[in-house]
Amino acid sequence: MTILNPDRPVGPRVDNWTPPPAPTGDVLRGRYTTLEPLDAEAHAVLLFRAYEGHDTLWDYMPYGPFHSAAQYHRWVRDTVADPGHLYYAIKNLETGQFEGVASFLRINPGAGSIEVGNINYAPALQRTRAATEAMALMMAWAFDAGYRRYEWKCNALNRPSRISGQRLGLSFEGVFRQMMVVKGRNRDTAWFAAIDSEWPALKEAFRVWLDPANFDETGRQIERLSKLTRLVRGASDPDL
Repeated sequence: MTILNPDRPVGPRVDNWTPPPAPTGDVLRGRYTTLEPLDAEAHAVLLFRAYEGHDTLWDYMPYGPFHSAAQYHRWVRDTVADPGHLYYAIKNLETGQFEGVASFLRINPGAGSIEVGNINYAPALQRTRAATEAMALMMAWAFDAGYRRYEWKCNALNRPSRISGQRLGLSFEGVFRQMMVVKGRNRDTAWFAAIDSEWPALKEAFRVWLDPANFDETGRQIERLSKLTRLVRGASDPDL
């Protein structure tokens, strides 16, 4: 780094970097899960069945709950038409069912940043290998495409989401107070992120954790992912 004025430092130059492409909806395939671009006709009814009867899944979402398949179908149809998001339907290959969604958003190729969000897993998908692999596949796509920064944000009161972000190796970056009003209520937002220099170590952590050898005959994990990612991530969430 060249210091032009020691009293006014500037950041290091970013050389040999080209803004990455925006995601176009590649199907993401893993050992335990497949992610397909969300489509109302193909996925809405199947996802509604997975969510039905579990209205608390929508507590921290800016939309939902949905009380009919038709209502959810309309929401999916209208939402996927927004070019600012790219939603995926998540298929759990161990059950053969579509059991969740997640999206890329705040897609900013010029800055090299992208966010994963709108994550909503039906109970059948929660705490499974497919659930973790879905997040690993999305992170892999972003960093392999050339993004420099991968963000995760959640309602600051959503403790499970804050734990999940750190488990996946994202560093805590603070809380934005009164960031928005959601469903008539204040929302403070907790921020987490990983950067490209951390990706090789995180990729190895995911590889080790997802290896079938890391699970016993009942499917119970042997090595915890949070232990594998702890040495990679930076600041920890002080509220956890």
